[in-house]
Amino acid sequence: MGLDTPVAIARLVIGLLLLFVGGLSLLRGSTTLARTLGIRPLVVGLTVMAYGTSAPELAVSTEAAVGHLTPVALGNVIGSCAANISLILGITALITPQVVEARIIRREAPALLLSVVAIPLTLYDGVITRTEGLIMVGCAVVFTIVTLTVSAFSISDEDPRVTGEFRAITGSHPATTGAHAAVGDRRSEGSRIVALVLSALGVFLIVAGSEQFVGGARRLAGEWGISERMLGMTIVALGTSMPELLTSVVSAWKGEQRLTAGTVIGSNLLNVFLVLGLVAYLNPVRVGERMHPVDAAGLAAVTLLAVVFMRGNRKVTRIEGAILVAAYVGFIVAAALL
Repeated sequence: MGLDTPVAIARLVIGLLLLFVGGLSLLRGSTTLARTLGIRPLVVGLTVMAYGTSAPELAVSTEAAVGHLTPVALGNVIGSCAANISLILGITALITPQVVEARIIRREAPALLLSVVAIPLTLYDGVITRTEGLIMVGCAVVFTIVTLTVSAFSISDEDPRVTGEFRAITGSHPATTGAHAAVGDRRSEGSRIVALVLSALGVFLIVAGSEQFVGGARRLAGEWGISERMLGMTIVALGTSMPELLTSVVSAWKGEQRLTAGTVIGSNLLNVFLVLGLVAYLNPVRVGERMHPVDAAGLAAVTLLAVVFMRGNRKVTRIEGAILVAAYVGFIVAAALL
């Protein structure tokens, strides 16, 4: 083993740590800021938390696109989506069966399936052009606006169970009233300042971590003979999915069951439309004559399986969680061998 391999591993580990800490910092800061501004918990799960947990994918994929490593960026998007919807949802279901809100299935599941179809559809000619990238980014903006608009008129978004779980995840507390209102206002102002600092720190760490992570992963792939496609789908994808994994596992250990599905669905939608769209705009994604069939078919299969489980009795059981984890392992093995 030459000197390049230890250096590559060191950069990979440092980058992963920076992404991990930065992702958590941005997530905590953004959710706290959203709470102090009065944004509803379910909306936060589908938008703010989804954007926060997708930030590492966005930074790493953008860094890869700028460095003309579009196969890494594409593999990162596909691998992260597969990890979110099967591995992460499956692990959390193994810890605590996951309750899925019916409104998420009605509103977000069709968009999730559309995002899965969008990848091979845009790559039918072997390239995602800048125009197609802009259209995909537009879809992410429309999804966010529609979610915020629809949820703003939904009275049931104030479900106390969802609100309680959101507070437990973000460490927030209910607003004070009466004689303590002034104290509550001052605390909210202080919380906003802290939230802004945490968010800014998170962005800085994520940007710095993405540069180290991509550089280390690229060098390691060269040393070990890993293709850029598989590098993005495995090492890079799992690394950038750490914020989603940690957030979901922590909520599952605490017995909170209603935010994980919304967060992973929102994150997957943003990974495809925002991350992949921005990557294509910066540097058109080219895969030759056609996309690797296992990638498209595998992602579609694990996503459809998860949607079927979520549509059943509105709860993803431990057995279904085990099946989802096994499906993810099978997907990665098939992608590597076929």
